[in-house]
Parts: sequence; structure tokens; C-alpha cells
Amino acid sequence: MGTHVIEAGFPVNSDAEFEAVRDIASSTSTTTCGLARVVDADIEAALDSEVEMVHTFVSTSDVQIEDSMHATRDEVVQRAVESVERIKAAGATCMFSPMDATRTDEAFLIDVIEAVTEAGTDWINIPDTCGVATPGRFRAMIEKVRAHTDARIDVHTHDDFGLATANALAGIEAGADQAQVSVNSIGERAGNAAYEEFVMAVESLYQCDTGIDTTRIIELSEIVEEKSGMPTPGNKPIVGDNAFSHESGIHAAGVIENSDTFEPGVMTPEMVGAERRLVMGKHTGTHSVRERLLECGFDPTAKQVKAVTRRVKDYGAEKRRVTVDDLERFAEEAGVERTHEQEEVRI
Repeated sequence: MGTHVIEAGFPVNSDAEFEAVRDIASSTSTTTCGLARVVDADIEAALDSEVEMVHTFVSTSDVQIEDSMHATRDEVVQRAVESVERIKAAGATCMFSPMDATRTDEAFLIDVIEAVTEAGTDWINIPDTCGVATPGRFRAMIEKVRAHTDARIDVHTHDDFGLATANALAGIEAGADQAQVSVNSIGERAGNAAYEEFVMAVESLYQCDTGIDTTRIIELSEIVEEKSGMPTPGNKPIVGDNAFSHESGIHAAGVIENSDTFEPGVMTPEMVGAERRLVMGKHTGTHSVRERLLECGFDPTAKQVKAVTRRVKDYGAEKRRVTVDDLERFAEEAGVERTHEQEEVRI
């Protein structure tokens, strides 16, 4: 699809994960990245997996330094610099992350960034590890970081408050070059910024070319849903079953006339490999029912459309899904005649 970097895993984690990262690195022309703490064994495992990029990280917030790492600020800076130097000496591209950056003392964060910049890191990733940033604050942080490094900037955002994609976009607005995203938002706790949301926002709202083949987004989402065993909610933006579905009579009538009336306009279902659907339920109006009856091969009168619409509304009000079979049964019971062969209809 044209994804620029695949962070394939944490090679030191286990033999199985090491082999998975190595297999991915050898199977794609896309840049692959391996994750590593600022620990020699982690970095060596990442390098041995033959990824082109090593992403090394260390906690920089006081709560994580003291209660997770059981270290000091000075030790954090020393380990960070040594790890960057080790990766660069091996000839790999280096990305460095000050983990929990958005809960880190700003002066210390800048000290760490300046130190790893001097050590030669290619990328600095700013992670909102616990999802506490807001777009305005995150934008200001990235602007501040940019003023203290000549490394390229990457952002990594979490969705604890539903702001992951918004924060990632704010980072790009502030001058970051790249965002770390995950398909269907899958990630720790509430997840990460969604691949599909971020890509389509950049393409459609910012009118920028990501280089991604967006027409395969639905295909990719479905693969990840199947393999991960994590169902995608129907109301998930871009890839949910309801993303391009219309039930409300006002919405459906408008979309039948012109899809731009109740869709973004700058993003169509075809752009992501989806299909527009007019679904039947308690909010369905006569315009939608008439459209569906015609596609099913019926030729209803205005009175018959109203009768079938009432049946659809009543059936939907009982929290039951109205299928094509249901619609045809309602039409036949209302005495609607068929005039031509039924077309394939998705409801």
C-alpha cells in the first residue's frame, strides 16, 4: 500500500518475535524497524534481526524513572546517548523516544533531546505514552522540540481520551515529519492513532499526498480484524460497517440525490475501498424504501411505498435488522408488483 515504515516488533522479547521481525525485514522493500530499550541486549537483538531502523526508548518522566526504571535522570541521559551511539556505529538508522514525554519535566525533556541529537540520532519520536495530551498542547510541544534538534521528528499518540488522531495531526501541523499509527487503532489500553483515520485526514482534509494506496484500506482493516481477533466496531470511522451507511430518511433522501449532502464530500467510500449503503431501520424514510424496492425489481405506487415504509419502521423499532428478504416480504404483502429482474442489493 506504500506504507513508509513498518515497526515490526520487539526482537529481544522472545525467539518467536525475533524470528517474526527478521522474516518481515527480509520480506518487504518497505523500511522495517525494531524496538529496543536503552539496553545492550535489546539493541543487539534488533540489529541481528537485520532491520534498517532501530527505535530505542527510555522513560523520561519522573514517575517512570523512579518507580518503573528505578534510576536517576543522569543515568537516563547516559543510557540514551550510549544507545544512540551504538546504533549509529552499527550503520543502522536510529530513532530515539523519550517515553512519557507529555508527562516529562520540559527542561529535562529538552536536555535529553539535545543530548541524543548531539549523539547523532536520525529521528526523535515524541510519544504521548499515557494519552494525556491535547492537540493545542501537543502542537506547542513539537514546536519546542523542533527548536532544539535538527533530527527529523516522529509522533506517537494514544487514545485514552479519544484524541490520538487529533494529536498526531497536531504534531504534523507543528512540523513533525511522520506519525506512528496502527490499523484499526489497535494498541495498549484504548489504542493508538488509527492508520485509516490519519491517512484519510491527511489526504482528504489537508489535501496532501501520503503515497498510500487508500483504496486498500478496507481490505487491510479486514485482514487485521481477522488475524487479531479484535472486532471492529460498526461506528469506527472510515472502516466501520456504518461509516458509509445511511438510515435516517433525511440523510438517505439527500444521499440518493447527491452523496455530498450527508457525506464529507472530500472522502468517498470508493477512496477507501468501501461501498455506500442505505440501511433499513426505524429511521428509514420513503425515499430510501422506494430506491431499495426499485433495485429489487418492484414498481411501487406512492401508497405502497408508504405502506412498506411503515412496516420497515415498525420492524426496525423492535431492534431487528431489516434484510432484503424482509423488504421483499413486506412488498409482496403490500401487493407491490415486480417489473424486472432483481439487482444485487446490499442492506
